[in-house]
Amino acid sequence: MKKLLTCLFTVIASLQLSYGQGTANLVDYVNPLMGTQSKFSLSAGNTYPAIALPWGMNFWMPQTGKMGDGWAYMYDAEKIRGFKQTHQPSPWINDYGQFAIMPITGKLKIDEEARASWFSHKAETAKPHYYKVYLADYDVTTEIAPTERAAQFRITFPKADTSYVLLDAFDRGSYVKVLPKERKIIGYTTKNSGGVPANFKNYFVLVFDKPFTFSSAFHGKTLAKDTLELSAAHVGAVVGFKTKRGEQVGIKVASSFISPEQAELNLTRELGNDSFDATMTKGEQAWNTELSRIKVEGDNIDQIRTFYSCLYRVLLFPRKFYEMDKANKVVHYSPYNGEVRPGYMFTDNGFWDTFRAVFPFFTLMYPTLNAHIMEGLANAYDESGFLPEWASPGHRDCMIGSNSASLIADSYIKGIRGYDINKLYEAILKNTQNAGPVSSVGRFGHEYYNELGYVPYDVKINENAARTLEYAYADFCIAQLAKELKKPQSEVDLYLKRSQNYKNLFDPETKWMRGKNKDGKFQAPFNPFKWGDAFTEGNSIHYTWSVFQDVKGLINLVGGREAFVQKLDTVFKLPPVFDDSYYGFPIHEIREMQIMNMGNYAHGNQPIQHMIYLYNYAGAPDKAQYWTRQVMKRLYQATPDGYCGDEDNGQTSAWYVFSSLGFYPVTPGTTQYVIGSPLFKKATLTMEDGKKFTIEAPASNESNLYIQGAKLNGKSYDKTYLEHADIQKGGSVQFDLTGKPSKSWGTKPEAVPFSLTK
Repeated sequence: MKKLLTCLFTVIASLQLSYGQGTANLVDYVNPLMGTQSKFSLSAGNTYPAIALPWGMNFWMPQTGKMGDGWAYMYDAEKIRGFKQTHQPSPWINDYGQFAIMPITGKLKIDEEARASWFSHKAETAKPHYYKVYLADYDVTTEIAPTERAAQFRITFPKADTSYVLLDAFDRGSYVKVLPKERKIIGYTTKNSGGVPANFKNYFVLVFDKPFTFSSAFHGKTLAKDTLELSAAHVGAVVGFKTKRGEQVGIKVASSFISPEQAELNLTRELGNDSFDATMTKGEQAWNTELSRIKVEGDNIDQIRTFYSCLYRVLLFPRKFYEMDKANKVVHYSPYNGEVRPGYMFTDNGFWDTFRAVFPFFTLMYPTLNAHIMEGLANAYDESGFLPEWASPGHRDCMIGSNSASLIADSYIKGIRGYDINKLYEAILKNTQNAGPVSSVGRFGHEYYNELGYVPYDVKINENAARTLEYAYADFCIAQLAKELKKPQSEVDLYLKRSQNYKNLFDPETKWMRGKNKDGKFQAPFNPFKWGDAFTEGNSIHYTWSVFQDVKGLINLVGGREAFVQKLDTVFKLPPVFDDSYYGFPIHEIREMQIMNMGNYAHGNQPIQHMIYLYNYAGAPDKAQYWTRQVMKRLYQATPDGYCGDEDNGQTSAWYVFSSLGFYPVTPGTTQYVIGSPLFKKATLTMEDGKKFTIEAPASNESNLYIQGAKLNGKSYDKTYLEHADIQKGGSVQFDLTGKPSKSWGTKPEAVPFSLTK
């Protein structure tokens, strides 16, 4: 009987899963709370539930943290202070243009500490297109449904003579005006964390569907009686109602970085006469449209939930920082010069993180969006004189590198057009000769790099070895683009030569990358476990592999294929030891590496995330298959502690999305994706033009992870990479997976992916 019941339950589960993938509401697999159980000392994602549409200009979130706290929503918090319109890409970058809405009943409480209400995750619903929570102190339920630049609130009140909605425009300069006859609040907030011009404002408008019985502005913590309009350091507004039990008050809210009139236009255009439910349904449809571009099938529901939760994160950033004017033309407020300009603009992205997999995902699945982003980069160059590297909303001084070159080269080399590539080429060449307005823009230390072939350790330029390695990869991208644009051969050769500068930091004695002084001697003493210093949020063990453009050249330096494989193995075999003396304490990235029980492999940060795929270049693809599966299994799940470090604008999620499909873009700027081990029995990618590419691995399960053979469009295939064009034109790849490593598939020298050194 037990066997019969077990079989019956298995069949039912299988049918449910099959049905779910055939007609599923894919948005229901997404958990926006994935990664929210984070704090300053330990990140499980450092995410917040972004209630938004894909790439939306505005996100909404429940706010548990204090005004100005980058950790604005923490899963372990007990109280909600408000519901915030947010543009925050990361707690480390913080927010800009934010304001909050909070329903209250009973005695009016303005101060954020006093007004905060207890809540429970048991009475919370979080979906990409819809949020709902019960505020226990007020017996109020709040619901939110977003559009790209607007949102609807539906607030269910108890029976009360004093039901309120508070609008907090926050500190650092704000303005509000209550218009009772129009049932409206207008105003602006200037609160930001940097990266904005002097005239920056986020203009907002709120329209209520119920007349006010009370209305007032406030400043700080004080109600300004008989005052409906205020401008000061910190102002807000309160409107009140008499409500019956279960009565719902609707709010339509929109904003603009351009003008109050544009905020009204955004509200009318995106919400119109729609009901709350209509807006919610449109949001659900928008997400399902994007999520269904990739349909995965398998018998592990947790893996499916993790996949779509990660895909949701990939589709949030960069943010659309543009609006549609009265003539329905694309315009944007420039976060670089403060002017309103025509054309696209995107922001809230750190390319040091996202050049690796997020933007390659867009070049694969969203070429039109990618072209718009490229146009936005050209506009940023026009408006500031430099390409952004970490924008939020304008230039921010964060991270290193010259990684915009990777985005631009990858886009053009993969055939995407519709933007001024010559202007972008001019911009990336300017980067090679100049430092920008902040140290993350242009190339800090370029004069040393161009003369010596590296940024020296002893010239007071921090993270010098990491800069050298990333500049060398960027130079490779420039060379690739120069070839495509048919630039003079001397120009191509210059950047190809510079792309070999990684060799200048390879220490033949230790066989690790190592800082080098201006006099040509390696920095000493040398500890490969030392985080920071010559490297960025990692150590030599992590950064030695940052030779995306010439893995074969790196293999030769290490001592050949076998020595290279052993070197890769070492990363996992080493204990999680570290030297944190550069920082003075274990930064969260160090702690995350230490506790994951994967040796010195630090997947929670970006520099090493491609490393596993390098086994393919040395004839050991079975080890790439094993370790990619281990990382997916042990370090990702669709839960509040579901990441192993910062999610970072979709990059850590994009690693999972690509890896679960069975391939990864190790070297953006080339046309190849390196093969790992497909997680799902079947995945169907729908290209922008409607063509479909399927990845089939029918035997895939926890044990069957090793590739014994493969077929591309029915023909035997033993390369350890897939070509971009083969995916784009549609077709299929089939993998024969078993539980034992193959010593023949993909092991021949001619099966390896691209490398500058043949």
